[in-house]
Formats: sequence, structure tokens, C-alpha cells
Amino acid sequence: MRRIILTALLALTFAALSYAQDYKTGLGLRFGTGSGFTVKHFLNERKAIEGLLTTKWHGFDIVGLYEVHNKAFDTDNLRWYYGFGAHVGFYNGNDVEWGTPGSTYNVFGIDGIIGIEYTFDEAPVNIGFDLKPAFNLAGYTGFWTDFGLSVRYVF
Repeated sequence: MRRIILTALLALTFAALSYAQDYKTGLGLRFGTGSGFTVKHFLNERKAIEGLLTTKWHGFDIVGLYEVHNKAFDTDNLRWYYGFGAHVGFYNGNDVEWGTPGSTYNVFGIDGIIGIEYTFDEAPVNIGFDLKPAFNLAGYTGFWTDFGLSVRYVF
């Protein structure tokens, strides 16, 4: 009986530790030059997809990213990542510095991303900081760099 209880406690401990170190999906908020919602889902231990719905210039962007994650500074729960993706955006020309008043802009472009994130052991929370350069290919061609701080609930 004692052996069964000890085995069960060890299994629960390892399950709790593995949950704390990694997560499968995270939902949260992103704050920065484009603020809004973020969802990240891991396809395997190192590869993830991330979706962003952000507001900027009184319009909004929808972004899809593919990311590769690696351990950072030999520290548990700290990962750096890089990736690429695409966006579509919708803006009013009155609210963008490069726009023509009275015009609307529907843009499509490519994105890159590089960032770092930490997942807490004590709570199902992940926090990350990233830089996301983007280039519009259609609608209005231009280049900009967003930065963001994301806070996610992970499960």
C-alpha cells in the first residue's frame, strides 16, 4: 500500500512539474504599438502558431505567425523564439500618418517576429516581449516595427 501511495505521489509531482514548465495553449492580452488579443498553440515542443488581433491607428490587424522556440540562457521556463507570418489590416486614412484623409486602407503583408517569454511555475501564466517587423505588400506599401508585451493564461 505504501508503495502505491509513493508511486502515485511521484507521478503527480512529475505531472505538476511538466505542466509548470511547458504549456500547450495560451490565451491573453498583448500591449504595445498594436494592442489586443493573442492566442499561441504549440504544435510540438519547439514549434508554435500564434494569432493576434490588434488595434492600431483606429483600425485593426489580424496576424498569423509560425514560431520556433528554444531554451534561453539555460534557464527553465525561459524561451526565446523567432518566426514569420502574414497580416491583413483595415485602417481609416484620417487616423494614419501616411494616409489620405477620407480614404480607407485594406492592407496585406508579411511579418517576422523575435521574442522571449517566461512561464511561471507558481501560476498558469506566461509573459513575453517581442519585436514584430512587418511589410505591407498590397493596399499601402510600407514597413514598420511593432513591439509588444503579452500576458497569457496557459493550459
